Amino acid sequence: MIPPALDTRPLAGVTVLDFSTLLPGPLATLMLAEAGARVIKIERPGGEDMRFHGPIVGEGREAMSAYYALLNRGKEIFTVDLKSPDAVERLRPLIASADVVMEQFRPGVMERLGLGYEALAAINPGIVYCAITGYGTCGPRAAQPGHDLNYQATTGSLAIGRLPMVDPPPPGLLAADIAGGTLPAVINILLALLGRAKTGRGTKLDIAMTDGMFTFGFFSQAQGAATGRYPDPGEPIFVGSLPRYSLYRTKDERLLALGALEDKFWLAFCDFVGLDASLRDDHATPVETRAAVAAKVAERTHAEWSAALAGTEFCVTPVASMAEAIADPHFLARGLFAHSVTTPSGAVLPAAVVPVAPQFRGPPGTVPAPGV
Repeated sequence: MIPPALDTRPLAGVTVLDFSTLLPGPLATLMLAEAGARVIKIERPGGEDMRFHGPIVGEGREAMSAYYALLNRGKEIFTVDLKSPDAVERLRPLIASADVVMEQFRPGVMERLGLGYEALAAINPGIVYCAITGYGTCGPRAAQPGHDLNYQATTGSLAIGRLPMVDPPPPGLLAADIAGGTLPAVINILLALLGRAKTGRGTKLDIAMTDGMFTFGFFSQAQGAATGRYPDPGEPIFVGSLPRYSLYRTKDERLLALGALEDKFWLAFCDFVGLDASLRDDHATPVETRAAVAAKVAERTHAEWSAALAGTEFCVTPVASMAEAIADPHFLARGLFAHSVTTPSGAVLPAAVVPVAPQFRGPPGTVPAPGV
């Protein structure tokens, strides 16, 4: 840990009270902590559910979820039952000195606990209060429960891609949680702190994960506004409607990502695989061209494609597994995994990778999870 007197990170001296659990809020406050903020995580007696969500590292009293450890690196814990009569009084000193409050309850819960924005602003007018919810704190859906997949479904995000009609798989990325919740929360907290420096007053931030998901649909929204017709599922180029921008199966049933959008890349790839000249206008012959490209890709294994593509520059990439990506010399050279976290059992885990520039973080090293 960096001694407070020597901490030059941009958020050093900022105190955050984190009432959130699970992913969006804790990941946002982790980013603030990495940039120097003191984050005090408010937990109920016995700890939040994420503490016990496998995989578990250690045994007995030293057992801790790896997820929990990575999300809460370097944070402090303050234990209180928010439903107890003295909860607000116990929290009052922390509220009075805090700069930011993060919460992730359904709308109205913090108000019923006596911890809503108005109540906290009465104690500390400069407080920046950030509420992350699925649908926002107002509107017909405000009280509706949900998770990442629900938010993507509601906002049309799932319909952008071409999904098979039988047993369609959910997307593998928690886009609504992180891109719709965590990142907008961090951005707006930083904007609010800049605004407070000018006015002396805090504010309440209403971060709806569904609002953030519409940012992903701006291509479709622009087309609908300009033409009066929104694209059908699978129609946009970036979801695979053109053979030049799609995924293909290799001989060993792994994947190759073909992202040759520009003609110079596409034609170079066509030359590389020997695609017939009659199939190179994939706008005119999308079905035939896709079948031909698929056949070409299926001639080689994933490893053979990796070797064959070395040094080429036409935007074709073998799809890496997570293990392969973490071992990639490029990401290792950029220091993405140079930070680590210690669990109560003494296990050292790679820290969660966060998009905070290295000059705004502490030096690479190990920081304890809460309870260590």
